[in-house]
Amino acid sequence: MQNGFVEIILGCSRELSMNQLQSIAKAVLPSQVQKVLLAPHRDFVFDRAMKRFLSNPDACKQPRNPVLIDLIYGWGNKGWSALDEYLAACIEHALTSNGPILECGSGLSTLLLGAIAQKQGRSHWALEHTPEWATRVQHYLNRYQLDAVVLCSTPLKDYGDFCWYEAPLASMPDSFSLVICDGPPGATKGGRYGLVPIMSDRLKSGCVILLDDAEREQERTIAARWQAELGASFETLGPNKPFIEMTLH
Repeated sequence: MQNGFVEIILGCSRELSMNQLQSIAKAVLPSQVQKVLLAPHRDFVFDRAMKRFLSNPDACKQPRNPVLIDLIYGWGNKGWSALDEYLAACIEHALTSNGPILECGSGLSTLLLGAIAQKQGRSHWALEHTPEWATRVQHYLNRYQLDAVVLCSTPLKDYGDFCWYEAPLASMPDSFSLVICDGPPGATKGGRYGLVPIMSDRLKSGCVILLDDAEREQERTIAARWQAELGASFETLGPNKPFIEMTLH
């Protein structure tokens, strides 16, 4: 039965929708086998959606956009990928900001925002502490020739009260106009707080910070600390999976 499903995947991935294939897989296969056998379909859907995004990023700045839905499905990092409403907010701000972008953590958003930065002649810096994950992201950056992205595979460093990325400050831009903060993991000492004490002198007036996972009390507490330390304002957005949008004055 599993061999037969492989033939279905390879032969029909262009005709069947993702929901149809997932329904078939769930009906007949164990979860781990599903993951392996759906890979060809995910890759096809992702490549098709990525090409559509590259041709017109501006069309993908609203939640529930079918291209974003396909990108999330094709990327396949279930449970960790940002939801489409957060990705849409990241895209919208990337399209309207006017300087380098900083991303804490890397993934699908790195590709999408890197593509926008490249079209606009800007740079996108992404910090990633997991070498294996950085290798995967870099593979896709190379695949789509997204040379505007500087992906820094760097460990987390203990700064005393918190741990944060060991950022290559000497080679980074003097100021950033947009920060996408989806890392480090919440279990890290201090969570994501380290962004401000390490990078505050490079966050210029008008800089926007998009902090994901605002349903967690830790993120809300961090946002309140940042607000006090930066003299910023913020609001919580995203009805399905809240995130914080903070603006420096």
